[in-house]
Amino acid sequence: MNIVKLIATLAIIFSSSLLNAEPSAFGAGDLNNPNPYGLTQTEAVLLETKKNLNKVVVKSNNQANEVESLRERIDGLQTVVESISTSSHENRLKLKSLIDENEIKGQTSIEHEKRVSKAIKQNSDLIIVNTNEIEKINLLIVEISKIVDSINKSYVTKSEFNSLVNDVNKFKDLVAKELKETTTVKKSSTEGMSNGDIETEAKSLYDRKNYTQAIKYYKQLIEKNYKPARSHYMIGEMEYYRKNYAEAIAYFKKSASLYSKADYMPVLMLHTAISMQETGDEKNATSFYNALISQHPQSKEAKTATSRLSKIK
Repeated sequence: MNIVKLIATLAIIFSSSLLNAEPSAFGAGDLNNPNPYGLTQTEAVLLETKKNLNKVVVKSNNQANEVESLRERIDGLQTVVESISTSSHENRLKLKSLIDENEIKGQTSIEHEKRVSKAIKQNSDLIIVNTNEIEKINLLIVEISKIVDSINKSYVTKSEFNSLVNDVNKFKDLVAKELKETTTVKKSSTEGMSNGDIETEAKSLYDRKNYTQAIKYYKQLIEKNYKPARSHYMIGEMEYYRKNYAEAIAYFKKSASLYSKADYMPVLMLHTAISMQETGDEKNATSFYNALISQHPQSKEAKTATSRLSKIK
């Protein structure tokens, strides 16, 4: 159980660090949304891990409730058995006392016969009571059997738990990989370079469509907090051209939340809308097309938005 709590804690820590952008800016990447979209690879793994964790927690809670119910019924069964045992023991002692008394005194009197008859009647009454108690025990046993069967059906198996642990480890590896990628540009290639020089080299790589290396440089600039809005936008553009639309939306969202007055906003909004449309989210794509047309009516991007919007309608 401590491991599950640790997993939940790790998920919360990772989610708080990954989702620091304003969901209201775009709505993409919001894991609290019933139907989240625009998820990065890390966010998608996090969402799946949270779902699996929730399943295990629900199962564990159900099992805990069933075990508690089983414990109560066993306590009740034990009470009944102890009552029968006590009554039987007392009855045996009474009969033994009468027999011993008869053997000692040799009584054959009517008074003694009355006492024996009374003891026999008490014993018969006790048998009836015990029979009823035994019936209660049988009912309890049936209930306990049902609970055991229910626990067996809903039991969190070792394979399920191991699968969850593997999901979390996969998520941790993915986060570590992403963090590592932000510094994968070798020191020798940027040693002695200013942030401005790194940006120039990143733009040069982008112009040559060497997106893999360009993204590494831009991520390094993000790590240095140097023009983070533009760097996120540039990575979003490269993911857009690679047709990694979900990743593109996430980077565009972050860029817009950092600086919504940038000169590249018309392009950002257009490519965000197209990315949403390509991922099947025409409702939000329509909203972005309309926002672009409203905010930048004279831009060429607005004309493209109008054309694409007409096809949706």
